[in-house]
Amino acid sequence: MALIDRSDFLRQNACNWRPKRDETDLAGTGNMVAGRDVLSMRVNRIIAARWFLASLLGLLVLASFGPGESRAADEVRPPVAIQFSLDRPIDAGAAPFVMASASGLFGSEGLAVSTNIASGSQDAIARVAAGTSDFALVDINALIRFRDRPHAPLVKAVFVLFNQSPYAIIARKNRSIHALSDIEGKNLGVAEGDLSIRLWPALARQNGIKIASVKQNSISAAVREPMLSAGQVDAVTGFSYLSAVNLRDRGVPADDLAVFRYADYGCEAYGVAVIVNPAFAAAKPDAVKGFLRAVIAGTQIAIKEPERAVDEVVSRMDGGSRDLELDQIAEDFKFQKRPAVADIFDDAFLPPLNGRLVN
Repeated sequence: MALIDRSDFLRQNACNWRPKRDETDLAGTGNMVAGRDVLSMRVNRIIAARWFLASLLGLLVLASFGPGESRAADEVRPPVAIQFSLDRPIDAGAAPFVMASASGLFGSEGLAVSTNIASGSQDAIARVAAGTSDFALVDINALIRFRDRPHAPLVKAVFVLFNQSPYAIIARKNRSIHALSDIEGKNLGVAEGDLSIRLWPALARQNGIKIASVKQNSISAAVREPMLSAGQVDAVTGFSYLSAVNLRDRGVPADDLAVFRYADYGCEAYGVAVIVNPAFAAAKPDAVKGFLRAVIAGTQIAIKEPERAVDEVVSRMDGGSRDLELDQIAEDFKFQKRPAVADIFDDAFLPPLNGRLVN
């Protein structure tokens, strides 16, 4: 504004100048022309000098304030707020996300992540589909079933934490179960909402097991391990790294447990994955990439520093056991990502392969 105001002022004064009549009469016609030339030269020199000073002042103003204002705008940029859902209460399986938060990895990516707990994978997927959560950790098999619904939102997985399903049948050897085929004629406890039972029929047929001979007992997830340890059921379905460890924590000897992992008996299902809201991914792809970089780095920390990871996990749990969670972390992270079909999995947000391998 200073440069414009001064130039306008100078232009107005230069244009409004006129020689006085008495000066013209005294000097004569020639003197009048000469006098006009002299005065014009003086005015022009004044104008030129003022233009130069005004221009220099303008450059100094730009040099002093322009870049500083740009830097200030970058420095005060607020973090991207993210809502993240876990499909179950925090346990050792959440260690990568806990460590990403505790180690400041989310913050270094310009993210402010808030975590909420869903009532299962279906609830977590519904939250992401509705946009009330931006990300969620869910069973990818539940996502496949969700996407099979008519007009289902195009929710996709963007990171596979387990490339194999952690589903398993956990049995007691003292109930005469030493091989998967021994499950015939036994009582199988199935927790409400446990998706593993949906894969069981295919697994049984693949291994020549008579499904009708296995009695299924619907039980609460809260009493799954207690009922097996008390001998009220012969076996239960659950996560291999979770149920078996919980049973050992309840005093069941490790050598009395038989763990039949679905993946070892021909099940090709994937495991747990991170999903993202499609609108969020389209609007903020850099935030999605940053979130995944932080999670991968958090996973690596959990593997390298399991004791530190378990301390962070237990501090966020109600009644958590340090020894129990440490045991779970040791069994948790044994997989590396494999590709999935394009309508379920999108790898566009992942870093290069060597930046996300964990073993």
